[in-house]
Amino acid sequence: MTLPANIAADRPVLIAGPTASGKSALAMAIAEAQGGVIVNADALQVYENWRILSARPSLADETALPHRLYGHIGALQDYSAGHWLREVADILKSALRPIIVGGTGLYFAALTEGLAEIPATPPAIRAEADHLLATKGLTPLLDALDSATCARIDIRNPMRVQRAWEVARTTGRGLADWQDDTPPPLLPLSACTPLVVEADRDWLNARIARRFDAMLAAGALDEARANLALWNPARPSMKAIGAPELIAHLRGEMTLDEAREAASIATRQYAKRQRTWFRARMKAWRHLAAETLTL
Repeated sequence: MTLPANIAADRPVLIAGPTASGKSALAMAIAEAQGGVIVNADALQVYENWRILSARPSLADETALPHRLYGHIGALQDYSAGHWLREVADILKSALRPIIVGGTGLYFAALTEGLAEIPATPPAIRAEADHLLATKGLTPLLDALDSATCARIDIRNPMRVQRAWEVARTTGRGLADWQDDTPPPLLPLSACTPLVVEADRDWLNARIARRFDAMLAAGALDEARANLALWNPARPSMKAIGAPELIAHLRGEMTLDEAREAASIATRQYAKRQRTWFRARMKAWRHLAAETLTL
């Protein structure tokens, strides 16, 4: 791969982009050419139980170049942007130059804009939120949020809505109010090289379809089978795109072809939400066209 111009070898690099856009390949190319440690910024790739479906780097890739924060969290453990930010802080204190790559916009926002230290949600309140979402959907959660919080979060994203509801229920303060007390960022944009990989919708959709086929060929169905006994769609570790569809197939609720099509649709919808976030929140980043990268 030919590296984009003006990538300073002595500065941290941030690489955001939608799923299947080639951002991980770009991170590896930069690390190979200039040195550095590749650091995960994807909320699903931290979990140990979904290497294939979360598109974590392969064992060969992890052996070839240093990687951090991939697959190090158990399926039943809680993990949040706050956990991630604390782990990244330790990496930034080391002598290694970080190349931070992923598709979770909230992680990058926490890193470059700061993150409020919100108290953890008690298990009882988390269970209450899970029950409300499962039985009544988003409406009661949204109805309990203040207008400022609703204006800042993706109200179509159940995880974001539930998180905001849990914060309000736990602390008595809205998420927006907490965010207004945010401390300075750990890594401001002025101290790094921030890149966003952009992709044409049709180009990306074709890659998504090919990649899911490759995941199936690599054993994604066996991976889903290994998670069947632990399956709880409310758990953060079970949010891997394609997992609900493959679990449904294993339970006899849809054919494999139906699961494949449904998973591809879900992945395209997720990529669309990612692109929307990046356009809205990363205007100051340097944007690269995925189609021009040799992937």
